[in-house]
Amino acid sequence: MRRTALMHRLRLLTCLLLGMLAAGAVQAAAVMRAVVQDPFLELRTGPGRGFPVAQVVDRGAEVSLLRRRTDWIKVRSVNGVEGWAHRSQLERTLTTDGEPLALPGPAADSRTAHRWEVGLATGDLDGASVVSASGAYLVTPSLLVRADFAQLLGNASNGWLGTAGIAHVFMPEWRVSPFIGIGGGALRIEPKATLVQPEDRSDMVAYAGIGLRGYLTDRFMLQAEYREFVVFTSRDDNEEIDEWTVGFVYFF
Repeated sequence: MRRTALMHRLRLLTCLLLGMLAAGAVQAAAVMRAVVQDPFLELRTGPGRGFPVAQVVDRGAEVSLLRRRTDWIKVRSVNGVEGWAHRSQLERTLTTDGEPLALPGPAADSRTAHRWEVGLATGDLDGASVVSASGAYLVTPSLLVRADFAQLLGNASNGWLGTAGIAHVFMPEWRVSPFIGIGGGALRIEPKATLVQPEDRSDMVAYAGIGLRGYLTDRFMLQAEYREFVVFTSRDDNEEIDEWTVGFVYFF
């Protein structure tokens, strides 16, 4: 039963992710056109600064945006010349109607300008299925104050876990960035009915974690995290349990 419920949640998250990726693919399928405003637009042979500049497009020329790979976009000039231009240069271009060009996908400034995050995730805590909701406030682009609440579903017991802590994002402007976090909270375990009913448990916990976050759109990211908990029990010995989660985060 627990494994079936977990698989349903994983399928749901997968469907949501595929839906957002499909929407992005449909958006990218429509060819956009722009007019160069810089003195020139550099076109490289590949999507990266390590590739040489093969062509330049002069100011006032029109280009077509073909496809995107991370922060690089493949463009074609009216003369049929193709190459890769960095997003930062294309954001300074205009549409053929003279309006600022709105590029699809997450811009670098959207990764550091937001202040709030809310998320949903699923995973595993010491053999129990986890469904969690989270919220975070960005004190700085790289420092988050966060809180999480998780419902635990196990074979022999259910329960909940509430935590609060801080997290440091190493490269918040990157499309994919690692992060670390520490915090503490409370763990509640409620055993299921048996012939001999055991007592419910409530313990304080502390954790250290590491994870990755990757931006999908201007408002959503995918986040995966591993945490190691210390449970401060009323007995003489403490317990150590592990948790992993993966889910989506909405930021604004």
